[in-house]
Amino acid sequence: MTWEDIMKEELENGPLRQIRQQLDIAYQTTTVYPAKENLFRALEMTPLDQVKVVILGQDPYYGPGQAQGFSFSVPANMKIPPSLVNIYKELALEYDTPINRSGDLSDWASQGVLLLNAVLSVEAGKPLSHHKMGWQQFTNDLLKVLNEQDQPIVFLLWGAQAKGAKQFLNHPNHLVLESVHPSPLSASRGFFCNNHFKLANQFLIDHGVEPINWIQSNR
Repeated sequence: MTWEDIMKEELENGPLRQIRQQLDIAYQTTTVYPAKENLFRALEMTPLDQVKVVILGQDPYYGPGQAQGFSFSVPANMKIPPSLVNIYKELALEYDTPINRSGDLSDWASQGVLLLNAVLSVEAGKPLSHHKMGWQQFTNDLLKVLNEQDQPIVFLLWGAQAKGAKQFLNHPNHLVLESVHPSPLSASRGFFCNNHFKLANQFLIDHGVEPINWIQSNR
């Protein structure tokens, strides 16, 4: 089974056909992020059988040039957003080393980190503006498929919305880690020192899987 198989099924029998109809109108009448060709980039960059870690975000960045189609990441030439600044702060705490990376997380994706947003599109300047399109039904279906995989997967659920996905994750081969969101509004209440990056890698190592190089960028 591949993401392409899942997408075909979602188009035929799931919510994706209706979502695409709404999106066609939205792209014609408003500014939508990410670019249409990048809507499913997270799936394209991290094939189903290569997923080791899932980081579940909320919806894409809503500022010009930021959204790449995978959660928390921005192009290398962009200013690093506040939540990602805090993610890097947590990495620095866990590994006791300065983090000198751009905001581009494509190297994580290529190593098997699925950077999935719950909602895959947004209108410019309006966070969560597309949350009623049906995206959550689609991404919940993806999480159910991930849960069914036998390869060990670590799910990092940050924030109340991400924690809601826990109801779909019950496979004994997987590890689910939860904390508050890395947003500046909540990070100091439990995101810092959650040790999720090291815990994820230790779980992978314990199951004979190559760990993620979180620190060094491929830029």
